[in-house]
Amino acid sequence: MTATPAPTHIHGWGPLDRTGLTPIDGGVTAVAGIRAGGVVSGVKASGKPDLALIAADEPAGAAAVTTTNLVKASACLLTDRNTADGRAQAILINAGNANVCTPDGAAHTQRLADATARHLDVAAADVLVMSTGVIGVPLPIDRIEEALPAVVADLAPDGADRAATAMLTTDTVTKQVAFEVADEDGNRCVVAGMAKGVGMIEPAMATLLVVLTTDAPLGRPVLQQLLRQAVGVTFNRISVDGDGSTSDTVAILATGAADHPPNLDAVTRGLHAVCADLAHAVVSDGEGASRVAAITVRGASSEEDAETLARAIASSLLVRAAIHGADPNWGRILMAMGTAGVAFEPDRVSVSCGGVTVCRFGVATAFDRGQAAVAMDRPQVTIDVDLNVGPASATMLTCDLTPEYVRFNAEYTT
Repeated sequence: MTATPAPTHIHGWGPLDRTGLTPIDGGVTAVAGIRAGGVVSGVKASGKPDLALIAADEPAGAAAVTTTNLVKASACLLTDRNTADGRAQAILINAGNANVCTPDGAAHTQRLADATARHLDVAAADVLVMSTGVIGVPLPIDRIEEALPAVVADLAPDGADRAATAMLTTDTVTKQVAFEVADEDGNRCVVAGMAKGVGMIEPAMATLLVVLTTDAPLGRPVLQQLLRQAVGVTFNRISVDGDGSTSDTVAILATGAADHPPNLDAVTRGLHAVCADLAHAVVSDGEGASRVAAITVRGASSEEDAETLARAIASSLLVRAAIHGADPNWGRILMAMGTAGVAFEPDRVSVSCGGVTVCRFGVATAFDRGQAAVAMDRPQVTIDVDLNVGPASATMLTCDLTPEYVRFNAEYTT
């Protein structure tokens, strides 16, 4: 198995300090004691793999963060309940059907957890469920239940690729990351993850499905706190289309099997890096995307203000259209900021696109438009906004708005 290449990093995104982090092969199964698999259940009309399972050999520490959308998938509700005690042993993922806004959604989700538990001989309360796909269509539960023996039989220490493939919907590539994490004393653990998601991406948390694994000995509430912190500055700071999903879940299993685990700072750094790289991969694979843009707002009074303003810019359709056209249209950037509900002084704002300053003190500055367009005509684009009032900053990732995105989503269910 070959490791998923780490994405090209954009300035300001992800942890700046990656000391002691070594990319390794194996995806989520790079963690000893974790097995994974993926099979065809027949939910997808395409006949592609659509049922994934990740299982730990023993009950593991567990935590999850799920969508804040009020139209919340029953799978999210079950996962919230089943991680409340800080432990879990398996995660079942079906793709092709979100099992949301259906008459028997909750009952079907519980049936999936119960059936998975029986086949694995584990407690049903230790099974988490994720579902992704079309909303409002009844889940063909019989097909999934019939495929459960096959996916259990497919579980293997090298099954991460099959699981990562089976969880996809409109994604064009699998998204997997694994790091060996070492501290200054040479103590080591592994942190790994896989993700799916290319559309309906505007986390608050979160707008995708993510499974994380580690052999670090982390239990609740430390595990939940570390997960929320990592999610807050990675998955919660990406936007593809400004729409928050009903099914978003980020869940982690921590086996605690590392012989000599590193200190908490090193584990935190590893978890942050895995989440950052997976979040970058999600935006890079955004529906129709041709560019990834890092929007950084600095010089703010608080990180919350900086994040709110960066999110307003990143989710603006006009800004994203300008990014697609490599157009350094800084007026659209200030326009988007002005709708965010955060007080700032426009006449103190400076803006640069691709490293070229295009606005200073809230008005146009002399710049070579051709140079700025060339700087933005790249797969990785940076837009920096300085409010010049405080010490705080935040970065959001987004992608350009392309004709392909509109075409794809206009035809999504037809």
